Amino acid sequence: MDMEDQKQINFTFEVDNFLEKESMISSPNFLSGGCEWFVNVHPKGHDFEDHLSLFLCVANPETLRLGWKRRASFSFVLLTQSGKELCKLKEESCKLFCAQFSRCGWKKAVPLKMLHEKVCGLFKKHPDIATNFKPKNQLVKTAYMNILLGHIEALDKPPHSLSDAELSNAYRDLIELTEAGFKLDWLKKKLCKVIKEREKNADGLRVQEHIKTLNIKLNQEKVKSATSANKDFSMEQTMWNHKAELDKEKAKSSTSAAKDWLEDVVHSWNKWKLRVGFTDLGYKKID
Repeated sequence: MDMEDQKQINFTFEVDNFLEKESMISSPNFLSGGCEWFVNVHPKGHDFEDHLSLFLCVANPETLRLGWKRRASFSFVLLTQSGKELCKLKEESCKLFCAQFSRCGWKKAVPLKMLHEKVCGLFKKHPDIATNFKPKNQLVKTAYMNILLGHIEALDKPPHSLSDAELSNAYRDLIELTEAGFKLDWLKKKLCKVIKEREKNADGLRVQEHIKTLNIKLNQEKVKSATSANKDFSMEQTMWNHKAELDKEKAKSSTSAAKDWLEDVVHSWNKWKLRVGFTDLGYKKID
């Protein structure tokens, strides 16, 4: 619902045992755009008995100041018990609400036939579904039927969208419905099929997750291996560099040693010559 120059708001109104209702139903008041509103629902129609009627109404119009006016655009969405959308009604233009017209909506919102189709279709497809149904109270019958329809709709959903809790509740309720007299072998088979499909999907997801984990580990090992290889290469390169330096030093040392040996020989020879010369000089005859 949108008020002029106001942000959109959503309001949800639930009606229990709707198919059993006869008189008009009014929702609690809700606030939008600083104004109070409520919804009127006519289960058996307003002026048209074969249609559901829906109206958006201004709350407490008699308490508003003289000459009040409001504009709003709004839509109605009808949902089943399981949350499945049956239909959507939307006003294309902004509607004016005032003292003379304090409500706006649809007299022929939804054909009642549409709302009964699911129940009628169910009994047409499974004519013996309730032949042994034990409870006689109409409210109890309606409550059981709502539970049954809710699970039928739920099991029509994709298996992966159903939680463990939903499947567990469905299994528990089917046992209770069977004990009440419903013949639901066909629905039990469907439930088992959904559970198996869900387990199959879960197994597939687990395999995919396992493969994903393995790929991550493999990539990590590749990185570690590459890092290790780089380290080994670096170490090997360092060793080769050290060896080259060592060989160079050895060569240098060998050359230096030879040079030193030669210098030692020359130096020793010079010393020897000096000694010889000194000896010669000492014994030379002088006139």
